[in-house]
Amino acid sequence: MPPKDPIVPIVEAKLEQVPALLTELGLDAWLVFVRESSVIHDPSLDLVVGTNVTWHSAFVLTAQGGRTAIVGQLDAANLRAHGHYPEVIPYTRGITEELRALLSRIDPRRVAINYSMSDPASDGLSHGMYLSLLRALEGTPYAARLESSTALVAALRGRKSALELERIRAACRATTAIFQRLTPWLRAGKSEKEVASRILDETSREAGLELAWDAEHCPSVFTGPDSAGAHAGPTDRKIEPGHLLNVDFGVRKDGYCSDLQRTWYFLRPGESKPPAEVRRGFATIAGAIRDGAKALRPGRQGVEVDGAVRGRITQDGYAEYAHGTGHQLGRAVHDGGGGLYPAWERYGDMPFLPVERGQCYTIEPRLTVAGHGIATCEEVVVVTESGGEFLSEAQEDVIAVGR
Repeated sequence: MPPKDPIVPIVEAKLEQVPALLTELGLDAWLVFVRESSVIHDPSLDLVVGTNVTWHSAFVLTAQGGRTAIVGQLDAANLRAHGHYPEVIPYTRGITEELRALLSRIDPRRVAINYSMSDPASDGLSHGMYLSLLRALEGTPYAARLESSTALVAALRGRKSALELERIRAACRATTAIFQRLTPWLRAGKSEKEVASRILDETSREAGLELAWDAEHCPSVFTGPDSAGAHAGPTDRKIEPGHLLNVDFGVRKDGYCSDLQRTWYFLRPGESKPPAEVRRGFATIAGAIRDGAKALRPGRQGVEVDGAVRGRITQDGYAEYAHGTGHQLGRAVHDGGGGLYPAWERYGDMPFLPVERGQCYTIEPRLTVAGHGIATCEEVVVVTESGGEFLSEAQEDVIAVGR
């Protein structure tokens, strides 16, 4: 028999969450409208469908627990085999007649559809598909009842089940183990590309692991004071004594991601431990992460948590970092919804969404230690009533290499 798909129980669990979320938000139905989803993939399909479709397709979920899929006849058998939608309605010539009939039957007053101005994870509806939907609903009352699914998808993605949390923990454990195996191999003279290659080799040896993001910069590797910085691929730059080395890396395991950063210091001749300025910089990073975890309580806005972490960095005399403090993590590395962001234009409304119990966030401040490079760390926490609980094994001290 083929191995059981590890995502099947996740899809069922997420589908079971939908009716209560719709009710909580005052929505009557959620319509996910897609086509050729292997080409233009709506992120919500991974949560509540579990497969791709070809023709125009509508997945309609209601506050009463209804689940209906309207799909092209060639996709119908696949949808039935997956078993998530008790009602699968096939069509041949076009979706309009069946979609109008379904909406007339359930008569929803408020219908969330798959677009968002702020959240990429909620924004799978292309402009062309939006126009197609309006044309299909022309002359009905439902065209005027459509609204963004941003809040719904943010809640659905963000509120992690126990099974989802365990999968994130497992991905974090796998990543930490790779970092631990990397440390004895590290030495001055290695290039960023060599370090990245070693990490990729370690990843390939463990069955069931994939890279969590684009292979061009997963891992990202930076050494010394003149490194390229975040979101750049590794270079031929070599590690030198006195350098800080930072690695940003994550894996996907059983459909869920990790995203961790670690920092090493390479001892210079005569040094038995990192110099005071390096230890002080990393102590600030570790303290800021602890501050962020304590502040991460349900009901607080992400911008408040960002301020607690960012404030620790600047209060200790370091320059403000030029990015958000953390993002949600789950099926994707950037899992959508609110984040631990400053009130900057580029983050839109996302900094002001409330933190919710069960959400998973990264916390990832950084600072520059003059003459040595970047000190940073990235941990993963889940929101509990009393603050953030670490799902990753936190790095408390900079790792010294070359003793």
